[in-house]
This record gives sequence, C-alpha cells and structure tokens, in this order.
Amino acid sequence: MVILIGGVSCTGKTLMAQKLLEKYKIPYLSIDHIKMGLIRGNKYCDFTATDGDDELTNKLWPIVKGIIMTNIENGQHIIIEGYYLPPEDIGNFEQEYLDQIIALYIGFSKDYLENNFISGIIEHLSEIEQKEYDGYINLDNFIRLHTQLKERCIKNNAKFFEINGDYEVEMKNVYKWIEQQVEEIRLS
Repeated sequence: MVILIGGVSCTGKTLMAQKLLEKYKIPYLSIDHIKMGLIRGNKYCDFTATDGDDELTNKLWPIVKGIIMTNIENGQHIIIEGYYLPPEDIGNFEQEYLDQIIALYIGFSKDYLENNFISGIIEHLSEIEQKEYDGYINLDNFIRLHTQLKERCIKNNAKFFEINGDYEVEMKNVYKWIEQQVEEIRLS
C-alpha cells in the first residue's frame, strides 16, 4: 500500500505523514528530501531548488513513480508526501498499482487563507520541519497556488480536501477517509 499526500507548501502534508507513520507504522518519504538529495549529492543533477514547480515536477515525478511501483511490487508500504505529485498522472498507473494507492490532496479555500494566513499557516511553519518565513509564502501567491491545485484535482478526478474553516476538525475528516481507504485495501 502506498499513501500519497499532495498539496501546496505549508498545508500540513508532513505533519499528516508523521501522524500516519505513528498510527500505521508505515515509513514516510518527503519528495523535498529526494529533491535536495539529488541537488546536493549528484554533480550531474540538472535542476536546482529555485527552478519552477513544473520543471521540478517533470524531473522528480518519474523518480517518485518508480519508488511507488517498486514498493507495490515488493509488497512494502510507504507514505510519500510532497508538492510534486501531479494529479494528472496519479490515475495513469495500471490497475494493479492503483488498487494499492491511496492518493489525496490538501488545500485551503480562499476564505480560509484570507482569514487564517498568519495564525493558521505562518505560525505553524515549523510544526515538523524547521522552516522560516520567506517572501515566496505570501497570501496572493498562496491563493493562486491553492486555486490551481483544486482545479487540477477536479479536472483529473483526484481526491481533494479543501479546508474552509476549523483546520483541526476538517482534518479529522481527512484522517477518517484515509482510514476507510486503508481498510478497503487490507480487506481486498
């Protein structure tokens, strides 16, 4: 079984992966760690951390896809979280792989972002990872990125959870959905 958690930066993907690791005893992998490992450890790496999101997705997705397939073929479980999980490509796996994949995306509504940008996002940047506030993380950019992700998920029938109000309460519904998906896979 492979659990994929996608979404824009600072939506709680890493925190969710950590909680799922604790609950299911399944290790997780951050796509950001793959990205930085390749950048720092491979002198032939042809991308940088400052490249555009589309370019990074195009470089990283084939690697992540190979990891997903290898884990399923080996009967191993893993949680993979990160921004570079294209909703357009998740459904392109053969059915034998899809039967073992739980994929979801987390996003914020425009209203949530406008009402909770500082208290709900900026103040929680270092919940799991040591992150600092930088200019990239600004309200207008976040609204644009979340809107684009939601549209891509809808267009590609990808499971998208949009947080509109109380983050903690709404995330409980996400965890319940994951639990139902895990049970379905275990029973199949």
